[in-house]
Amino acid sequence: MGTMNIFQFTGRRTIKTGVAVFLTALICHLMNWSPMFAVVTAIVTIEPTAIDSIKKAFIRFPATAIGTAIAMLFTFWLGDSVFTYTFVAVLTIVTCYKLKLNDGMIVATLTGVLMIATVHQHYVSSFFVRLETTTTGLVVASLVNVLLLPPKYSVMIASKIQQLFYESADLLTKRSMELLCNQPFDKDIRQAFQTLSRRLEDVEKLCSYQKKEWRFHRIARKDIRAFHYEYKKLMILRQLLYHIGNVVYLPSHHLVLDHQHMKFLTFIIQQLKESLYSRSFSIQPDTYRQISELRQWFLELEHMKCENALAGEQRLVPETAILYEFLSIHHLIQDLHLLHHHEVRHQKVVTSHYQA
Repeated sequence: MGTMNIFQFTGRRTIKTGVAVFLTALICHLMNWSPMFAVVTAIVTIEPTAIDSIKKAFIRFPATAIGTAIAMLFTFWLGDSVFTYTFVAVLTIVTCYKLKLNDGMIVATLTGVLMIATVHQHYVSSFFVRLETTTTGLVVASLVNVLLLPPKYSVMIASKIQQLFYESADLLTKRSMELLCNQPFDKDIRQAFQTLSRRLEDVEKLCSYQKKEWRFHRIARKDIRAFHYEYKKLMILRQLLYHIGNVVYLPSHHLVLDHQHMKFLTFIIQQLKESLYSRSFSIQPDTYRQISELRQWFLELEHMKCENALAGEQRLVPETAILYEFLSIHHLIQDLHLLHHHEVRHQKVVTSHYQA
């Protein structure tokens, strides 16, 4: 199995955790310390980004000191009993919470309860040894996270964004045709939309991780530009999902369309889907003419609504809502196509510059 396949199978974070555990245990072995507490600390210190590991290390050290001190106190007072485990766990959690050391709460509690069964005398020296082992785990894990296999989220971000566009197009098509055909509402569509929204938030989190990593590692300008290009697509995708969500939650069985209008909207839906499936978000020439007709139809319906309002009638035309969403989605696709066009043009300029 090749190196890249190993990375894909295990993950960079898993590999770094293994290396951190090995180095931590080795140092403890050389210093004749018990590696258990240091290893636990090293495991929880590996974070998605290097800066998170370092920031949380400064929180986990005092939290661990608190958990260790509480464990020493109650072990001296009550010995190795069920009450000791209970008091140590609860008081460590409460103290960390009150001092706003939430990121160190888990490792502090684990260290505290693990110490109860291992310490029966020499409480002061045991306290300082535990701090030393904890410090070893924190420092080793933080250094491993900074120096070994820096995370590269950009490729993953681009792939996930492209997949979200595909699935958004499928969801829009399915729900739109459901509305046009006056079919009963499919609950799976709403669930699929909620899943898409959560996955978009996951990609935004990956983007924040990538930005944090730039503080510790040099990165080429072309990679920064590629990241910003994907990030701009992501922001437009969020707006796109907003409008798709409006289509998803439109009430069914309210559209009244003749055969001609049904055929017309079906064509529009198909064109929107094809554009979202295109990596360049290309728009067919015929689509612009059809969108112009769609806009004219929308304006006529809006004019009709205004006339009804002036006449004292509150009758709404349900077709107005779906036409508005289709026009909004088309506008966002135009933004995506223009964004892609500018990116391709920039790449050509850079390539010609280097060739010259």
